[in-house]
Amino acid sequence: MRGVTLSQPNIPGFCMSSSLQSGELERVHLKAQPRNGNSSKGDGFLGFLVVGEWGRKGAFNPSRVAFQMGKIGEKLKIDFVVSTGDNFYDNGLNSQHDPAFLQSLQIQEPANPLVQRFVTFYLLGNHDYRGDAAAQSSPFLRQIDSRWFCLRSFIVNAELAEIIFVDNTPLVKSYFLNSDNHTYDWHGIIPRKRYITNLLKDVECALRESIAKWKIVVGHHAIRSIGFHSDTEELVNYLLPILKANNVDFYINGHDHCLQHISDTDSRIEFLTSGAGSKAWRGDMKKQRREGLRFFYDGHLFNCPNLMPTLPFMMLTAPFCILGMRGNPFFTHPCS
Repeated sequence: MRGVTLSQPNIPGFCMSSSLQSGELERVHLKAQPRNGNSSKGDGFLGFLVVGEWGRKGAFNPSRVAFQMGKIGEKLKIDFVVSTGDNFYDNGLNSQHDPAFLQSLQIQEPANPLVQRFVTFYLLGNHDYRGDAAAQSSPFLRQIDSRWFCLRSFIVNAELAEIIFVDNTPLVKSYFLNSDNHTYDWHGIIPRKRYITNLLKDVECALRESIAKWKIVVGHHAIRSIGFHSDTEELVNYLLPILKANNVDFYINGHDHCLQHISDTDSRIEFLTSGAGSKAWRGDMKKQRREGLRFFYDGHLFNCPNLMPTLPFMMLTAPFCILGMRGNPFFTHPCS
């Protein structure tokens, strides 16, 4: 077992370390620490923000999204942020020294300095694979900004929940057959079949062995979506059966530039899409296959899953907030 303590910003309530065992996904451990000198974060509550499709060097209003993220994050006392991928448009980073890294991250800070307090866990999206995909996992980027943490696939163990980040862009066959004049960086992925087989085996093993109260899987592409990209066939065929067999509670993704909440009709899984951190796709909604749909919004937004030992609730944040629990009605209230 190899373990290392990761440098990080001053995040109340958690210390962070990572470990890696051969043949397994790397694990990041978030351990409860005392808050304010005498209280503990180990209070049975876990909150985090989810945002995606945001890295456009300030274009399409990411600073306004960041303002609300800081505001809601402070109010809910969240623990971290999740990015569902497509971190840098249109073609990822060209190297670990690409100025786009700071140009996209620093645009958030003048809008709300509170976002500086939260470590963010990043996945790669299809646009990130159009650049130097490995650059986003470089330790050099954490030296520039200690909030940044990105690997292809990894596990965040947050005591109450285990969150498995799955690099599912390589599962989508069309990127290998029809690149639409785009160049993708498949270093470390080829041969694709072996990469996918090993990845799915690691995910299945991690879920099977998990004893966490809540099991959450995060990927860039959707399993269920009524947005522009719709369901992802490869994930429905290969990943979804693993999630169902291992009683996963939430699958969270980006890719479609909207926010959605869809309940699976034959399992406990709740499908959440959070993919409008900057450019949103207005009116782009599939009319068919709307069973299980609980919420859809096609503007700028992010969502806020909050977990307790007995019940989860979600705050889906756009111009307003939506609170909901499985089997209960939704309630709205202003975010201002």
